[in-house]
Amino acid sequence: MPQFKCDLIFGGKPITDRLRVNEQIRAREVRVIDDATGKQLGLFPTREAVAMARERNLDLVEVAPNANPPVCRIMDYGKYQYERTKKEREARKSQKVIEVKEIRIRPKTALYHVGFKMNRVRDWLKKGNKVKIRILFRAREITHSQLGRDTLEEIAGDLADIATVEQAPLMDGKSLVMLLGPGAHKGGAEAARRAVRNVRMRPPSGEQIAAMPASTSVEEADDATEGTEVTSETVA
Repeated sequence: MPQFKCDLIFGGKPITDRLRVNEQIRAREVRVIDDATGKQLGLFPTREAVAMARERNLDLVEVAPNANPPVCRIMDYGKYQYERTKKEREARKSQKVIEVKEIRIRPKTALYHVGFKMNRVRDWLKKGNKVKIRILFRAREITHSQLGRDTLEEIAGDLADIATVEQAPLMDGKSLVMLLGPGAHKGGAEAARRAVRNVRMRPPSGEQIAAMPASTSVEEADDATEGTEVTSETVA
């Protein structure tokens, strides 16, 4: 007979180890608890305890194998498994998957193309997605990172009615990245611009890197040629 794994509660703590059920129980004697009432029924030889459970059309489940003697519950294990599966299914339905889109722009990308891309960004934000804006630098362009920050400052201000600056710009290798989340920026466009303008330009810390979600899809400006990341962030 196969072993089972469940999340029963015993002594106020969840039991997550593999459990023995009925004839799987190896101890000669067990302490029996009635799951319906929570009352201890006493010490019984294991065979007798299994027979008691069978008489009620229930199962004997070993919930504390390391106790002396082991503790078992008389319960409807099949019903428990069904209810647990049902709860897990409902919990998954209540979860919301947030996609993290990404737009990649070069410092010299024409304003026309930037504006076109921002229309896409607005569409994503309206759908509840987060958006990374990444400025890609090539060769010595990195010495003029201020140009990239200026671009991100304008983008933050233009989208302040629908986007919040969740992560101010930070250097990520040879690129500058800003994370926007759905919802108007508190304080409006000027506050959003300040959030970008006042940040110190330096490599990100380990905590900042960990806090930056991975992109689920990437859209590039005409002259950007970097690759695509694929993942997702799930929020309960």
